[in-house]
Amino acid sequence: MIQPPHIGSASRRQFLAWSGGAAAATALAAAGCAGPQTASADKPAGSSPAGARTLTKIGLDYPFTQLPLYTTLVKLSTAAAKKHGVSLVTTSDASNADTQATNLNTWVTQKIPAIVSFPMVFEATEKIAQAALDAGLIWVTYGGTLEHQSADIQFSFLEGGRLLGEAAAKWAQEELGGKGKVAFLTDSTIQLGRERTKGMVDAFTKLAPGVDVVAQEQAIDPDTGLSKSNAILAKHPDLNIILGVTDAAVYGGYKALQQAGRKKDDARTFVGGQDGSAPSLMAIKQGTFYRASAALAPKDIAAAIVDVPLAVAAGKAKPSAEVPVTLLRAGDGAKIDALLAQNA
Repeated sequence: MIQPPHIGSASRRQFLAWSGGAAAATALAAAGCAGPQTASADKPAGSSPAGARTLTKIGLDYPFTQLPLYTTLVKLSTAAAKKHGVSLVTTSDASNADTQATNLNTWVTQKIPAIVSFPMVFEATEKIAQAALDAGLIWVTYGGTLEHQSADIQFSFLEGGRLLGEAAAKWAQEELGGKGKVAFLTDSTIQLGRERTKGMVDAFTKLAPGVDVVAQEQAIDPDTGLSKSNAILAKHPDLNIILGVTDAAVYGGYKALQQAGRKKDDARTFVGGQDGSAPSLMAIKQGTFYRASAALAPKDIAAAIVDVPLAVAAGKAKPSAEVPVTLLRAGDGAKIDALLAQNA
């Protein structure tokens, strides 16, 4: 799960202003969705269209196009869609909330029949999602829940954080005698980040109360993870544990520790993240002090990106998806290899 950096107030206001500009409903057939137009302004948010319709196009709006996961998801989602005779189109948001708003509004105007979007600013995206529903389109929220949506795709947020926190706490009790120092790389911007943070911090501090929490810093990407970890290490060079809401951020912490002179197999160091990104999985497999990841399978996510809009179009009562998470450690070589193959 990757989230955006903080968005300034001026940018947020502009995003909110732009988000109200989508056009009203017109015919759907030319956009790739044949069937009755059922959404309206007084239709309850999140309700399914009345009657099944044939879906032939899905728009995937994943804003963090600079991440390796983006390319993997597009490839796997395109293949999954093709199996159902559905074409997949994508935006190019370049991690910019204003660009995302413009692209989504364009899709609503063009009547892209089903939109799967990972909002950078959830509260602002509400108006765009409402406009999509009012236009008779399907809106699937990726990585959280909106008031106005047809369905959502979530990733066991609390569970992933809990699994990581418990594993690190058990290690701290066994290897450090329940003493030491931990830093958390967190996210407070959206539901995914907040729930992962809570699961991770609550589980660890409950099970390893003797380990001092020396920092909780906002970080979701490698560069921020590296810089924040360097700052923490400047104050606490004896830091034992770094846990984070994304493997991307924690990989930055992993590099910071190495640059500070920590050996890759240091017995008194534990680094762990969430998502299951390829560099982190490789470090775990190699037996380094990067010891755990609460990992998601890209194929599971790609399947949900296609299956959830199709379920909405088919009129299924419960179309949303909860993608499972698995804690992976050094002994899980076969499982790690399977996930790495999906990222190839």
